[in-house]
Amino acid sequence: MQNWKWTWRSPQPSWLSLVIGAIVALLITVNHLLATELTLPSSQYASTINADVNQPDYYPLVQALPSPAYRPVGAWVGRLILPPASQYQQVAKQTQETDWAWLEVYTAPPNAKSFVGQTVRLAWIKTPNAQAYVKAASQDVRFTSAAKQAWQHGAILPIRLNNRNQVGPLQSLAGGHPYDDVIVTLKGDITLESSSSPPSSSPSSSSSPRLSPPPAANPPSSLPALSRPAPPSTPLPILRINREPFQATGRFQALVKFLEPVAPKNSQDLPSQCPGHPPCTSDLIRVQHYSPVSKQFDGVQEVIRIPQQPLDHAGVYNMTTRELVNSSAGQAGWYIYGAKDRAGRFTVQGMQPRSLLQIQPQQVILGLTPGLKYIDFENWQHEPDRKGTMQTVLLDATTTDPQTATADWQVGDRFLAMHLYGGRGGSGKQAEKFVFGTYAGHFSFGVGEVIQDPFTKDAIFDYSYLQVYGNGGDGTMSGGNTWANYMGNLRRGIMGTRPVSDVLIKLDVLTEDYNFGGTKLSFFNELLAELSLIGARYRIGDGTGDSTITSATSCVQDSSQAVFLTLQRFRKKVETNPQIIQWMKDHPTDPHTQRFRKLVGVAKDLAAELMPMGVVRWDWEENAQVLTGVRPYQPFISIDNFQLKNLATGLVSWRTAMPRQAHDEYAMLFLNHGAQLWFLRPNTIGGNDPDLSPLEPTLLLGAWKLPFTNFPLLSYFVIRTFGGVTIPTGWDWLLTGSILLGFGAVMFAIGVIQGFLYWCPWKAPWYRQLGTLLQLLFIPALWQEYVFRVLLIPYPKDWIPEPIWWAWATLALSLFVGFQWLYARRQSWYPTIANPTVLLLITLLGLACTLTYRFTGSLWTITSLHWIVISVWWLLLGGKQRLSDKRDRWRVNR
Repeated sequence: MQNWKWTWRSPQPSWLSLVIGAIVALLITVNHLLATELTLPSSQYASTINADVNQPDYYPLVQALPSPAYRPVGAWVGRLILPPASQYQQVAKQTQETDWAWLEVYTAPPNAKSFVGQTVRLAWIKTPNAQAYVKAASQDVRFTSAAKQAWQHGAILPIRLNNRNQVGPLQSLAGGHPYDDVIVTLKGDITLESSSSPPSSSPSSSSSPRLSPPPAANPPSSLPALSRPAPPSTPLPILRINREPFQATGRFQALVKFLEPVAPKNSQDLPSQCPGHPPCTSDLIRVQHYSPVSKQFDGVQEVIRIPQQPLDHAGVYNMTTRELVNSSAGQAGWYIYGAKDRAGRFTVQGMQPRSLLQIQPQQVILGLTPGLKYIDFENWQHEPDRKGTMQTVLLDATTTDPQTATADWQVGDRFLAMHLYGGRGGSGKQAEKFVFGTYAGHFSFGVGEVIQDPFTKDAIFDYSYLQVYGNGGDGTMSGGNTWANYMGNLRRGIMGTRPVSDVLIKLDVLTEDYNFGGTKLSFFNELLAELSLIGARYRIGDGTGDSTITSATSCVQDSSQAVFLTLQRFRKKVETNPQIIQWMKDHPTDPHTQRFRKLVGVAKDLAAELMPMGVVRWDWEENAQVLTGVRPYQPFISIDNFQLKNLATGLVSWRTAMPRQAHDEYAMLFLNHGAQLWFLRPNTIGGNDPDLSPLEPTLLLGAWKLPFTNFPLLSYFVIRTFGGVTIPTGWDWLLTGSILLGFGAVMFAIGVIQGFLYWCPWKAPWYRQLGTLLQLLFIPALWQEYVFRVLLIPYPKDWIPEPIWWAWATLALSLFVGFQWLYARRQSWYPTIANPTVLLLITLLGLACTLTYRFTGSLWTITSLHWIVISVWWLLLGGKQRLSDKRDRWRVNR
């Protein structure tokens, strides 16, 4: 949880204060003279920034709690302001600090309330770990021609950071938008220290261009500058942090129940535009607050404003109050986030349904097989019919009691989260559609904890997203995002426009810290740091200005890269520490030792998921060496610099190429290792936009399903095909050879005893024998193994129950033998193949290939085994002679 410390540092020499103070007035004057205007290309961000409620200056800077029914969103909350490059240069000369930003303080802890309304300098704590993180995340920013073109097409890029050097995490957060409108909440340890002198220039409008009207398609309005100067006459404090801030929404929060819309005094004050038919629903809503005394929604009543968002450039309203009061998602109330406007009315900027966070599942599914069935077929089904509803489903394969499964989630428990969203479907022109039976969606990880609700004192989920997000038009940025900011934000949140599947993963080997005789390690914190690092690099496009989505780099590929890098670094920390190795040998039954052994098993399966082709992606391996210190001075590699390798590189990690596949297979993997999974499934909730409908994210070709089923047959064929081309390891070839020798000996003995096999080499020129060998490789070996093993049998994963796998394998074996018999009936040598001995040998061959596929999961091993057997029979054991004799006798008889 969050901690902060109050620390005062000794002043710097007084002559430095005089020098800096002497140039402050000149710099401030220059700053105002250099203030520039910035015109935004058409985008969702440009459309919504016009609304006054979406501008920071709409809300007074200094505010007290609206009433005792409200709570601050966080201990430290504020708006980031990007300093000009000259300030970075000056501070770097004075303190050797390269990454910091101004923070306009909105809320502060009780014993630091005097800082509310002030501007402080936000910087990193001066520890080796924090400074190493800043160094790894910093990059010179030089916009490429592709980035400039993306900006002109509406992508929201860090345009103000172009041509800056060593842009770090705080600078990229502050400068990620065209204007200073990024609100953050501080996490981790926070140290407050004094500064002996004011900065070389105060935060001013030079760092945030004045808002100029977007294109004519979005009606212009009078837009004020989005940043305020801070008084330079007194020293500015410094807040030092050890974790990257999380992007947040609002200053205050409350738990309320919506009662009814309230008509404004003047009917002209109703929203002029909204989804559906006019008139629009009032954006004034009467609410009743939750009472901690009665534990009911019978507290004070209040009229708040939930502003109707403007129509964006694509013709979508991101939020509406139409039918909001009657939304089934709000039966247990809503958490609202916002601030008081200039008139003193609380104005909502974000919302979150309480029932989504309560530890009260609508459905509990126990057991591995039922859990896998839910993940595969039931999590996403009948999506359009689910519009406006939520499902909360708990999967647990470790107990047989639903109450025990629910009660196991206690305050203080940490968990990982996985996020997947679907499409914004519907009947309107703006609706997204399946393309070739596919809608990819978006994937991310997150972290969370079971906490005590500050309003009800009940246990609830509290989680945030660690987004790895390509640059789009709505201003969503990579990095830590609170639920209210990413999902519930009225301006750009996706709660009301898309279906979502959030999976909360409680697995002790991943979420609990390790203590090896005093040496403490945390996989959970390592993963948090890795995802934060990749998110920081994404915000600046790894120096190019634009995070481009390719077949090799995407939300899901690079989130998965963070998992891979974490595994590499965590393993290295343990394996290179002799004290840890010795301690585990001396304490084999210690819970931390046993938990680490389980982690090794999880890591092995995760590695197989991340490296399905059996080889490590070259860029991931290089980055792992950078981050683990093998090559500490090398740059972090972005695959976008090597476009020709994108497709091949993406195929190496193909299981994490599609968000839906990664989401489902990670869930199955963790469930198989004993994780408890909580599925939270909001489906376009909140107000009702009749033109919108949830669209399921799919596997590749996943929208094309068998009639009257939820079975995406083509998708499974694609997945099994990619799975089958896994590159075998040396151990796989050893297993294949062993099975070949064992079954070959049995088949040879049966064939000789029954007189079917005999030594009879085919006497033919070498080139004819070589041609025959090549033909047998492709037909029948390759195509028969592809059809009867790879396509028909589920890819061998540990979480697939053995009975189910062998049922499919037996069916495939029967079809394989049956095909041989049907095919032979049409041939002249049918009497030979109709021999029971031959059918037995074919069955043994099929069984040998099935076992090989079970153990190796590779088309290449089973094709090789099949090819060797058929080639030896054809060329050495009378196969060519036997079939040729049959053909000759058949021709003579004719």
